[in-house]
Amino acid sequence: MDAQRVVLMAKPKDISRTKSSAHDELHSFRSWLRWMCVDQSNCWTFCLSWLVFIVFAIVIPVLSHFYLACSDCDNRHARPYDTLVQLSLSSIATLSFVCLSQFVRIYGLRRFLFFDKLCNESETVRRGYTEQLNSSLKIVFIFVAPCFTAEAAYKIWWYSSGATAIPFLGNAIVSDAVACTLELCSWLYRTVVFFLVCVLFRLICHLQILRLQDFAQVFHVESDVESVLREHLRIRRHLRIISHRFRVFILWALILVTVSQFASLLDTTRSTADLSIFKTGELALVSVSLLAGLMILLRSATRITHKALGVTCLATKWHVCATIESYDPPDVDMETPPTAMGVMGNQVFRRDASSSSSDSEDVGSEDELDNDKLIPAYAYSTISFQKRQALVTYFENNRAGITVFGFMLDRTTLHTIVMIEMSLVLWLLGKTVGIS
Repeated sequence: MDAQRVVLMAKPKDISRTKSSAHDELHSFRSWLRWMCVDQSNCWTFCLSWLVFIVFAIVIPVLSHFYLACSDCDNRHARPYDTLVQLSLSSIATLSFVCLSQFVRIYGLRRFLFFDKLCNESETVRRGYTEQLNSSLKIVFIFVAPCFTAEAAYKIWWYSSGATAIPFLGNAIVSDAVACTLELCSWLYRTVVFFLVCVLFRLICHLQILRLQDFAQVFHVESDVESVLREHLRIRRHLRIISHRFRVFILWALILVTVSQFASLLDTTRSTADLSIFKTGELALVSVSLLAGLMILLRSATRITHKALGVTCLATKWHVCATIESYDPPDVDMETPPTAMGVMGNQVFRRDASSSSSDSEDVGSEDELDNDKLIPAYAYSTISFQKRQALVTYFENNRAGITVFGFMLDRTTLHTIVMIEMSLVLWLLGKTVGIS
């Protein structure tokens, strides 16, 4: 009875931990989401979030296309590709906003970002994940800022050069300034929402990479096969959860970006297409932005698959080192002095220190999953050959990674998608701004 009372008293504490506080590691992140009007923690912010989305992702693009397209403008200020630009941005922003709303509404921010599971991780994983969270917003800014600067320069030139005059405020200058500001805010909102979901996926993938690197430590200390298997099964379960949550977003993002690139190419390769940087520059900018977000998704998923493959390689090396250590060499000729045999063995496996340092400089930084260090003998001294072989066989036949409806996102998949998408984008850039 006392134990039940303790459990019941502990529940409000767990629930209150999900709320933001001054000492909460998600406090600043929640504040940023609130300023971006994508926070849906209560009824008021939920309604405000959807209102802002409808205004900036649907209403303003529609008004901009039908009322500010300026069909009677001169040749330099015409916007024949505005339909593709608005549809591409609004469709990807709608997908991102709906998925983000569903994630936060169903799981909550802490559970969605796996902060509720960090109590079971090591201090290295917790510290690395918190640092990555703090730098996530900087990554969004790095990708969005250059594109927004180019878009702002184009819009300011377009309005300041007298492309349109809709004095709905009684003054043409004021109306143009308001229209330009609204269009820029709409473009910024749609782009940031898309990159935000991509960076959040990258953040969650980085947590799994930290877990895999921490998991690699079990092969360097004395541990049993059962504990290694349990930890690997836990990591595989988290990867399945991530794949299940993001599979719809990744698939539809890939479809929308590819369709956008194909539609842009079909429209710009027409024989009657009038191509100039003033008309097609915005279309090229949108294509590059969408491709950058898609590459964030695919690269993050591929890194996890690569690190998971590194676990298999590390387990195989662990098994090989243990087998060599436990192997009894055959009887040697007693006429050969033991000292000479030791010298010969050392010469066979001798490694030049200067060569090792130069090779490490060529390879780059190494971690616990990707290195050429041998496993110490005490890490496998108590494990039999059959158990080690069974564990290696399990790793070889149970690949871990991010999947999309059963398809593993590995480097082969990444190379194929990158080849197709880069071909489309480079072809489009060659037709629009002259880059090929």
